[in-house]
Amino acid sequence: MSPPDDFSVAGLFAGIGGIEAGLAKHGGSAELLCEYWEPAHRVLATQFPEVVLTEDVRDLRSLPKVDLVSAGFPCTDLSQAGRTAGINGEASGLVAEVFRLLQRPRPPMLMLENVRNMLVLDGGEAMRYLTGELEALGYRWAYRLVDSRFTGVPQRRQRVIFLASRTIDPRAVLFADDEGEPDESFFADRCHGFYWTEGLRGVGWAKDAVPTLKGGSTIGIPSQPAIWNPSAEMGMRIILPSVEEAEVLQGFPAGWTDPADELPGRKGTRWKLAGNAVTVGVSEWVGRRLRSPGEPILDGAPMASGGRWPKAAFGANGKVWGVNVSMWPTREPYTHLHDVVDLAAGQPLSIRAASGFLSRARRGNLRFADGFLEDMAEHIEFMSSELSVA
Repeated sequence: MSPPDDFSVAGLFAGIGGIEAGLAKHGGSAELLCEYWEPAHRVLATQFPEVVLTEDVRDLRSLPKVDLVSAGFPCTDLSQAGRTAGINGEASGLVAEVFRLLQRPRPPMLMLENVRNMLVLDGGEAMRYLTGELEALGYRWAYRLVDSRFTGVPQRRQRVIFLASRTIDPRAVLFADDEGEPDESFFADRCHGFYWTEGLRGVGWAKDAVPTLKGGSTIGIPSQPAIWNPSAEMGMRIILPSVEEAEVLQGFPAGWTDPADELPGRKGTRWKLAGNAVTVGVSEWVGRRLRSPGEPILDGAPMASGGRWPKAAFGANGKVWGVNVSMWPTREPYTHLHDVVDLAAGQPLSIRAASGFLSRARRGNLRFADGFLEDMAEHIEFMSSELSVA
């Protein structure tokens, strides 16, 4: 059966509407959005003014009759940056509410999104749980790990996209495209993104991109990445992007989360909203292929019992087949990092933040690009001298 030209959507754990905004570009019309967190709820009320909003998925007795249910369910217990309590953790365990609501009426399609770590957590238990529940409900399923950079945004963000259906072949959506990951020459040398909140075990280093925007960090503050621009004048070589630029890095128009500013005393709220979102271009790609499924690439091999979950797979009746596709289904026109972030107007990384990062980096054994740590040390020295003059 072919998907409808236009299709209705019920969004659970909707966040700021990244899935639904992308699907809308190819005929996906949201009829219900459910989101618990008040700042995100305010954003949805502004950006989707005609859509019914609800707050707690646990209070929903049923869903409207729709063509697709979307759910970027909480990743707190799955992410390496979170508690890694597993699929049955307090937050991520809420995915069970999705399966409860799928019982009646049973929608034709389901789209799930979550972090890469879901593939390996608890020896693959999270994946066994999800696929088992989908098969018990009569769905065919497929998933694929994708990198948001394929959509053209300079953010290296790897996420698992699940599609399950009772009407169409999900493989014809997720495996119909594969451009392959580009080599390093695809990216510009001018800027590199990294996390200044890290430094001992990793920094999320990314060439011509920022690392994954996140809702939190290991030191308990909003995860605003930094950008190293070695060609800039001293004092502006290590800068922070604005939250509006972070929204663009997720595929939203700048100012999408403005409604959250109405809530006082919520420092970092908009960064958390942006960091927890689904990149709009990813769901836009899914929406396009829902409207026009293609011939799926099925090269691969069955997954051995108890083996590692591959980057892409489909399955039925307890069997899993891996598929050899890349994290770049397509290559949309790429926007370089220096074209998103205003390098001349960026906020310099503070002395305290830079000093903390440099101290951690020097204690660790990570390898950095030539000149990076030297520029960080000179940045601290320059900022300190400017402060003493002031």
